[in-house]
Amino acid sequence: MSYVSQAALLLIEVVFGVLALLFALRVLVQWAGVNFHNPICQGLFRFTYPVLMPLRRWLKPWRRIDLAAALVTLAIGCVKAALTLALAGRSSAPLAVALLGLAETIGLLLMLYFWLILIRVVMSWIGDGSRHPLVPLVVQLTEPVLRPLRRALPAPGGLDLSPMLAMLGILLLRILLVAPLQDLAVSLAA
Repeated sequence: MSYVSQAALLLIEVVFGVLALLFALRVLVQWAGVNFHNPICQGLFRFTYPVLMPLRRWLKPWRRIDLAAALVTLAIGCVKAALTLALAGRSSAPLAVALLGLAETIGLLLMLYFWLILIRVVMSWIGDGSRHPLVPLVVQLTEPVLRPLRRALPAPGGLDLSPMLAMLGILLLRILLVAPLQDLAVSLAA
């Protein structure tokens, strides 16, 4: 791969990664029922609103899942996959692009939760009495994942093992779900 191709691949990864991250966060914020009055949420809503409002005419939220934001996240993953395959000189078969886009989206959501849980653990060591709007946002985003684990696990000596188990589960899902999807997509594109 030439230097120009490598630079283009880096730009694709960064630009499409940030865009997908914003819309994935929009999905998670609504799913977790995060406080709308948080300034970070308001900025996120303001940024994603122009793209999502036209789509909401046809795609209404289902339960607590923002289907329009989920579709945009998946579309961004598919465009990123098509551009990446084109740069690698591989076939951009629609099924391969769709599978690779789905794998990208699932991988993004899993790693986003991995980092959010890790940030929550570090914040618990430092003390989460901070007035920064990121603190309640991280707590509210991670609570739907950690609460069921916390109920099921014993707390030996008051130690909460749910973050460690959740992070292990996330890494296993990346290995057992995302990697096979990516391999299947690449084999279809060959």
